[in-house]
Order: sequence, then C-alpha cells, then structure tokens
Amino acid sequence: MPQTAAALVESPPGASKGSEFAPLLRTVKGQGLLDRRHGWYAVAIVGNALALAAVVVGVVLIGHSWWVLLLAPLLAVLSARTAFIGHDAGHSQITGNRSMSRVIGLIHGNLLLGMSNSWWNEKHSRHHANPNHIDKDPDVAADILVFTSEQARGRAGFRRWLTRNQAWLFFPLTLLEGIALKVYGFQDLRRQPPRERMVEGLLLVTHVAAYATLLLTSMSLGQALAFAALHQALFGLHLGMAFAPNHKGMDMPDPEGDRWGHLRRQVLTSRNIRGGIVTDWFLGGLNYQIEHHLFPSMPRPHLRLVQPLVRAHCRELGIPYAEAALVDSYRQALRHMYEVGAPLRGE
Repeated sequence: MPQTAAALVESPPGASKGSEFAPLLRTVKGQGLLDRRHGWYAVAIVGNALALAAVVVGVVLIGHSWWVLLLAPLLAVLSARTAFIGHDAGHSQITGNRSMSRVIGLIHGNLLLGMSNSWWNEKHSRHHANPNHIDKDPDVAADILVFTSEQARGRAGFRRWLTRNQAWLFFPLTLLEGIALKVYGFQDLRRQPPRERMVEGLLLVTHVAAYATLLLTSMSLGQALAFAALHQALFGLHLGMAFAPNHKGMDMPDPEGDRWGHLRRQVLTSRNIRGGIVTDWFLGGLNYQIEHHLFPSMPRPHLRLVQPLVRAHCRELGIPYAEAALVDSYRQALRHMYEVGAPLRGE
C-alpha cells in the first residue's frame, strides 16, 4: 500500500527535532487542532446524503418534464460535496480508523460518484508528498496540459495546438472531468490486487447501472442524455474551479536543486484563497491549501483556525505565504499556463 497523505503529517520529511516545521507542529498538536471532529462530519455526511436523496426523489417525480434539468446543476453541486467528503476520508480527516475511512471513501467515491477511491488516493498521496515536483507529482505530469516550458517543447501535432491554447481551453476542458474521473477509475482496476479490484469494480459498475436506471426509467432518452451531460459537465467544472487555484503558477522545486524541508515544500508550492464561509463551503476547505498540505489529516473545520498560526510562523521565518482572491487566483493560474504555451505561439 502507498503511504497515505495523512501519514505524512505524523512524520513528514524534514520534520526533525530542529526543523522549521517542528515548532509549528508542536503548537498545533498542543492546541488540539489535529483532533478529529466526528460530530461535524456526521452532520455533513448525513446532510449530504439527505440532499442527494431529495434530488433523486425530485428526478422521479418530475422526470417526465424538461423542468427536471433544473435539478442537474443542484446534483452537480451535491456531487462536489460528495467528492470533498471522499477526499477528507482519504486523508483520515474524518476518522483515524483506516478501515472506516476506506468504507467512507468507497461509498462517496465509487458508489455515489463512480470514481475509484483507490486510484484517487494513490495519485493524491504522491501529489501531497511532492507537490509541483515535475518528476514526482502526477498532477504536473505532461498530459493534456503542461506546466513548464521544457514540457511544452516536446509537443507535436494536436497536443502542440492544445498547449498553445491551454489557457483558453482550461475551463472548457474541465467540463469533461466528471466523465474522465470515471474512465480513470475503470482503467486503474488493472493495477489493483484481485480483492480490491473486485470490491472497487463492483461498486463502480453499481454506480453506472443505478445512475442509468434512474435516468432512463424517470425520463425520455433525450431528457436522460441532456440531464447526464449537464450534470457531469457542471460537476467537472465545479471540481476544476476548486482545484485550479491551489498550485498552478506557484513555485516548482528544481529536481537537481536542494531538497526543501516539509514546511517550505508545502508552503512555497501552494496558494490560499481569501474568503469567508461561502468560499469555505464552495471550495470544500481547499481554499486553505497551505494548511491542508502542512496538516493533511487535520479536520476541515480546523483549517481556518490554524491559518493564523501558519501565517505567523511563515512571517517569522521569512517564507512567502501566498494568498489571493478567488478570481485573481484563476487569473494567476491561467497566466502561468498561457506563458508556458507562449514559445509555441512564437511569442
């Protein structure tokens, strides 16, 4: 099993007794900010489940009418809430019990979203261990998008065109993310050991079958296709809006340079988003990206509480602490992608 991102906070690389991170970690532990919030998550999980059930009832009751499409955006928002709960379970934020965390992840990922819990945790753990590291972080590997000029130079054909225009295409491409996550999950089944493959595969198939049955028995084929397209597109867009500001355009460690300690590795590669409770809700707590990366097992409601401690600690050490408004964060991320593609446009 790969090391989970949650485990990194217990003994993060560079967190020796005399490290820059150690004093902050002692303070955070002393204030109980790593303690689980079972009640908070119980309310969140039950509330989300009831809201999803209400949408399903709504689909059944008004599926014969095109008005049912109004429920697709609502379902997209609730799907994102479901993904955030699965994300928190993968980091052991909800419970320290590994088996229970896996069950919560399987329910919210595989069953409710059709997204492989194992695939996500394996990929996301590697990202947390080395954010923005071109050789180690799968989130900045050259694929549809590229994040460095070196990656851009090797592009040819259609991929070259994508890179030239990636800043303009980023948000349109996120409309496909909901479907892509399902495809990646099914593809990853080949990597998984037999027992895990059977459980994950069964739940993924159950999701697809239940989703198709709900739509096709509640509405016409045309309505079902329109509903699914709208739901999945807006779900992907929502996730893209939540993840886009976090690291794009931030420092990228030099693979040949000095190895950063845990504090600098997480702070210098991450960007926070300023805002209030609406921003917290909309981004699922990922607006506290710096704090989340420093303390991946910290419960979501504690991220706001630990932020002043982290900001003050970084100020004391002279480490830049990046924050931006939501719209400005998108501008910074898109500008970075635009600049990466500039040489291919002859600029």
